[in-house]
Amino acid sequence: MQAHLKRVVTDWFLCGMLLATFLAWLFPHVGASGGAMHAEYVINIGVFVVFFLHGINLSSEQIRHGLKNWRLHLMVQGFTFVVFPLLWWLGNRVLGSHVPALLMLGFLYLCALPSTISSSVALTGSAGGNVPAAILNASLSSVLGIFLTPWLVSLVVGSGSEGIDLGATLLDLCALLLLPLLLGQLLRPWLGRFFARHKRYTNVMDKLVILLLVYAAFCNSMISGLWQQQGSSVLLTALLGSAVLLALILWLTTRSARLMKFAPADEIAAVFCASKKSLAAGAPMAALIFGAHPGLGLILLPIMIYHPLQLIVCSIMAEHYANRPLSPAKDAALLNVR
Repeated sequence: MQAHLKRVVTDWFLCGMLLATFLAWLFPHVGASGGAMHAEYVINIGVFVVFFLHGINLSSEQIRHGLKNWRLHLMVQGFTFVVFPLLWWLGNRVLGSHVPALLMLGFLYLCALPSTISSSVALTGSAGGNVPAAILNASLSSVLGIFLTPWLVSLVVGSGSEGIDLGATLLDLCALLLLPLLLGQLLRPWLGRFFARHKRYTNVMDKLVILLLVYAAFCNSMISGLWQQQGSSVLLTALLGSAVLLALILWLTTRSARLMKFAPADEIAAVFCASKKSLAAGAPMAALIFGAHPGLGLILLPIMIYHPLQLIVCSIMAEHYANRPLSPAKDAALLNVR
């Protein structure tokens, strides 16, 4: 447990999120809308480049190989876009009157987000799970999230003048997320090998754009006076809510995979893909869905807490799965028999 905590604490990206919020407190006018950084333009360019790189690095061959297990795919996408929002709905019915409205909206946004790609696949691989299925489900979730995440949010906050402009938001998401993803896939035959050799730099670029988004969101919140109005209880509520949500979803996904009699390798892919939420997709999508909303920092708070929590807990689970009596080789043989 101590080794896993140390790995997270020394992760430069997680430390960068803390630094971004601190800098937003010191220099809020620099990263706010219309500020010296011109964050609204810099971030849009960065998001386009990041999703272009995602498209280039996405192997269509591995996705085709993972198409076979339709029950696994249905479970993962069902948990990501149905079970998570239903859990939020139940939580809102019971606790909505005791939680600040913007924080509750942040939990809704967390529950509506797609799954992660990189960490889901990496943890599935280290645990001896079905990697092709993890790649397919994480990638499919990211594409579906472009359309389903804003739609799920609009069901609660409304659309049009009273809520989010769903049509304009979907167009923006397609232009900044889906279009570069498709362009990357089209250019993969020519540029794929080059970017595969420099993949670590694309991962750094991905994380830097997220840090810019976090900084800009908190700058706008600082200027609006939102954080001065909220006490430390908001942070405690966000931490407790994220921890309970993660524990509940991990229990539900594990039980569901076993009730559906998944092979161990499939269970690993299902649990890791269905329980995770993407900060990499969530940060840029939030900027497009909510715009320069002064409460964006509070809306992003649950996913910013859920992200390191899921890394800690799922890395411990991956180690447990890897040391299980049934070896990854036997899992692979079992999958081939199927």
